Amino acid sequence: MCNNVGVAVSVQEAEIAARILLDQGQEHSIETPHGLLHVTVHGTGNTRRPAILTFHDVGMESKSCFSTFFKFEEMQEIVKNFTVVHVDAPGQEEGAAPYPLGYVFKSNHGLNRCSVCFHWYSFRSVIGVGVGAGAYVLSRFTLSNPDSVEGLVLVNIDPNARGWMDWAAQKISTLTSSLTEQMLSHLFSQEETSGNTELVQSHRERISKAPNLSNIELFWKSYNSRRDLNIDRNSTLKCPVMLVVGDQAPYEDAAVECNSKLDPTTTSFLKPSFRIFLLQPSKLTEAFKYFIQGMGYMASSCMTRLSRSRTTSLSSSYSIEGSRSRSRTLSQGSQGGNLPPSPSNTMEVSC
Repeated sequence: MCNNVGVAVSVQEAEIAARILLDQGQEHSIETPHGLLHVTVHGTGNTRRPAILTFHDVGMESKSCFSTFFKFEEMQEIVKNFTVVHVDAPGQEEGAAPYPLGYVFKSNHGLNRCSVCFHWYSFRSVIGVGVGAGAYVLSRFTLSNPDSVEGLVLVNIDPNARGWMDWAAQKISTLTSSLTEQMLSHLFSQEETSGNTELVQSHRERISKAPNLSNIELFWKSYNSRRDLNIDRNSTLKCPVMLVVGDQAPYEDAAVECNSKLDPTTTSFLKPSFRIFLLQPSKLTEAFKYFIQGMGYMASSCMTRLSRSRTTSLSSSYSIEGSRSRSRTLSQGSQGGNLPPSPSNTMEVSC
């Protein structure tokens, strides 16, 4: 009897330890020709499915950018079924030491890190989730490695290089605003920063007190010197794409323009009225599950119904490539595993 109790306790302790490990993730520091690569891995290590590869925005790191979303209760079904890999841009991870004076942060550092991460873990393919600068990096990676990426979720993307007007405005901002305030104007809308909400205040404090603030500035300058992605209908992302941009977000116009250049038969567009990653992860979780189902994964996952709203538009189409569906119509009454009834659909959904 005692032995049985002891075994039961040991199994329970092992389950608790596994749960903690899954929640916290396994952090890896990998030496590469491009510097130290910091990666946090969550999930089962299932190699039969693509890994979910994330890349964060400027002024953030993987934890502050994605923790709320990926730790949300309804996201756990996805985390249990996929390997989730969070990649930090050079010197941006928590506790990173400041780079020495004169360090050159090359614009392709983020791209190189995605490539190294992909080959280091021997991923068959990935589904990319990028925010801001991370969305740009993952788009470049996909354009260079189209067979390695099955789908992209791009939040607040700006695919364009900075023009002369943008360059002049940035120069003025550099002279009149602190780096912290520049980061906040990049991360939040003018209305949000003027309102000085608790969320804005917490990010202001986090950035201003960051010990690696000089590294953040290097990443910021690198992002501002980005090249144009040169996306158009003839030279576009070949995988299904879900674009997400907040209403009145700093890069709203750029995201709308990007949507006009992508293939409408494989592109979904969400325009929520709030900061969806940080304030309403449930809505993005729902859309993300539909997106994954459109690629033929988690077909039995149960979905709640998306209700109508004027604040968000979402369009997608359905086509067949090989033996698997590559894109999917998000219809109001769709349930997990059911194919859409028609080739295309445009609708209003609540997000």
